[in-house]
Amino acid sequence: MKKVVSVGLAAVMAVSMAACAGSDTSDTTAAADTTAAAEESGEQAADAADTEGMEEFLIGSTGPLTGAAASYGTSVKQGEEIAIQEINEAGGVQVGDTTYKLVLNFQDDEAKEDKAVTAFNTLVDAGMNAYVGAVTTGACLAQTDLSYEANILQITPSASAEAVTANPNVFRMCFTDPLQGEMIAQYVVDNGYESVAVLWNNSDEYSAGIHDAFVETLEAADASLLVADESFATGDVDFNTQLTVIKNSGAKLLFVPAYYGDVAYIVQQAKDAGMECDFVGSDGWDGVLGQVTDPAMVEGAVFLSPFLATEDAAADFVSKYEAAYGATPDQFAADGYDCVYAIKAAMEQAGSIETEALIQAMTEITVDGLTGQVTFEESGEPAKTAKYVQIVNGEYTAM
Repeated sequence: MKKVVSVGLAAVMAVSMAACAGSDTSDTTAAADTTAAAEESGEQAADAADTEGMEEFLIGSTGPLTGAAASYGTSVKQGEEIAIQEINEAGGVQVGDTTYKLVLNFQDDEAKEDKAVTAFNTLVDAGMNAYVGAVTTGACLAQTDLSYEANILQITPSASAEAVTANPNVFRMCFTDPLQGEMIAQYVVDNGYESVAVLWNNSDEYSAGIHDAFVETLEAADASLLVADESFATGDVDFNTQLTVIKNSGAKLLFVPAYYGDVAYIVQQAKDAGMECDFVGSDGWDGVLGQVTDPAMVEGAVFLSPFLATEDAAADFVSKYEAAYGATPDQFAADGYDCVYAIKAAMEQAGSIETEALIQAMTEITVDGLTGQVTFEESGEPAKTAKYVQIVNGEYTAM
């Protein structure tokens, strides 16, 4: 893989990454086991914190804990649990003369819109004070009007479609789909690739949003660079027809803006077809090493991510996470963690737990998070930097 030239973000108005997960074909047995362990661990952590005499501030949250996207929701939930444990053990959140302990109520939405609506309404009935969710774009879009009508501060850790932050009460911790497309197109140009193909999911908002911005940006730079533009639908597992077209195009780089479940099938079939092109991906690739049968299939691949577990700044979080859940945290866990700390900062800045005050405070805070230092625009978009991750010797490494 060619050496990366860093991408300038100064011209980008709102930096927001796509980590919204959608349905994929990954095996959910391990995720279900991890969820059960996580729930037990989280409950023990909450009990361990000395919060006697504190008022409760209920953080509601939804995401897939079962189904094909369960690993995404499980990671977000576990990241939130670590943050809440830390905050409560440090004395809670001081708001005026009142000290609050944070309490998490996480509902499974299975990454389905109807389930997401039910889950959100369950949290409203439970009296949540602020909402972290949803994890996936489709589920989040089904909830944003509901949270506005209910007058609740909403922060999504990973739903990346532009429309998610249309209402003034909704903020996002991740990057938007269009920005990812723009950045990866710039990566193609900066690294001197003369021919690139894209293989994307035309039935998924996340993949389509990244694809459209990628194609527009790349063609504006040099229309001759894009030599193949192929698509598939959610649930597809045979990509040989599209890969044959891409192979025959002579593309030296294949961009796959998709989630790791689809990616695992695509890279395997590409290798079986004798393709020798480089791979670049969106942040949905995070976790792909756990999906492929042979890490060599993705050796050298590059993808965007706001978080890398091997960085020194993440060491304490990674240690706590591994001790609690027996797994290495991914960007979804980091996004969930940072969302909780953003709510804490907003509470302290507002000096109130009233929604209007919390929303205003969100535009006034700076959070030094696991996914970078972040501030929020009134549009709900975060301002922070992104990073490229490359797979080297079967490990995620910073570039």
